[in-house]
Amino acid sequence: MKLRMLTACALLVAMVQSASAEPSLLPPAQIVPPTNPQASVLQFIGATEVEVAYSRPGVKGRKIFGELVPYEKVWRTGADNATRIRFSTPVKVGGVDVPAGTYELFTIPRPSEWTVILQRFQQQWGAYSYDPANDVARVNVKAARPADPAETFAITFNDLTSNAATMNIVWARTRVPVRIEVDVVAQVVPQIEAAMKAEGKKPYLRAAMFYYENDLDIDKAAEWITAAVEENPKHIGLLHRKALILAKQGNREGALDAARKSMAGAATSSPDLKAEYTRLNQALIERLDGGGSGK
Repeated sequence: MKLRMLTACALLVAMVQSASAEPSLLPPAQIVPPTNPQASVLQFIGATEVEVAYSRPGVKGRKIFGELVPYEKVWRTGADNATRIRFSTPVKVGGVDVPAGTYELFTIPRPSEWTVILQRFQQQWGAYSYDPANDVARVNVKAARPADPAETFAITFNDLTSNAATMNIVWARTRVPVRIEVDVVAQVVPQIEAAMKAEGKKPYLRAAMFYYENDLDIDKAAEWITAAVEENPKHIGLLHRKALILAKQGNREGALDAARKSMAGAATSSPDLKAEYTRLNQALIERLDGGGSGK
């Protein structure tokens, strides 16, 4: 089976216990559906679950911001219940530290800059009982104009990395991008170290690639990828990743040896694997022969 490059996010999802068994932030389904459809989105950022539950009003021919939703007033950021957001670990929202927990998401819209507010969970309807004394975090975010107007209010995620994502508040002709960051290294390294000390099979490959991709202890990464190859010495994907890690470690000869073994194994693989790993290993060998790090 083709071995794909495991991203840090995939590693984290595999190594941490999911909190998805927790109750949904949405209320139970109703016999008569609400005017504004309810929705939720669950996004992993590294090992962190970010869940948002909200209602989705439509434009319906109305002018939204500045009229239906007044400027300079606290908004529930959706319809009906105040929008809820849950973080399974501590995060930074717009650079502000926020503990793990469930919050209500309010905003203060303006033509060019919004204030995004996280408040202690109060189970509020709308923003009528909003009290700034309950605020946990406030950040100012520049508003943007989406390429296409959004008929239905939405909260989405993009620009994902292993330790950050952008949460977009989008409606009509306005998009408010809120950056959410997690300290993925601080969360995962203790779990990797514990897994390596525990009895049973070790996650050598995933651990090695996490250390490699996050510029951590490259000697440990080299030790672990070597152990992974020892368990499966003819695996061309493992051999190529060993070459990458040894190159970053500065072990040029070891990296060249692993890359050549990977390419030799690829020669007897399926046409697609042969083409891919021949290309990858040739490029790495050329960089190493030219004095590059091979990263």
